[in-house]
Amino acid sequence: MNHCFVVMLEVDAAWLALSREKRREYAAELYEIIGRYADHVRVKYFDADAFSGRCSDFVLCETGDTAAYHRMWEGLKDSAAFSRGYYRIKDVLYGIQNAYQDYETQVLGMEPEAYTT
Repeated sequence: MNHCFVVMLEVDAAWLALSREKRREYAAELYEIIGRYADHVRVKYFDADAFSGRCSDFVLCETGDTAAYHRMWEGLKDSAAFSRGYYRIKDVLYGIQNAYQDYETQVLGMEPEAYTT
């Protein structure tokens, strides 16, 4: 099953006070951690502060391996960007792609739908 997590982040003003070069140094650590899990978790990063008051940024993670997703976030939270308070997780939305179809076929014994997204 494909699991999707939308992790809403809040970036502290102290992050913006850092030089762009310093931010890239912190980001390199984040990318290295994410890279360790690239075979199991697909990650996309979005800047949202110009469009939303709920969060400044969000990360879209897709995986079939929720344990790998969790381990990745444990590593990210141990990084300097998170442990020094530059980034905070505000909220997480979670969903399972087409989960109702699994229920219909596995629990109700219905035939799979011909078309799925």
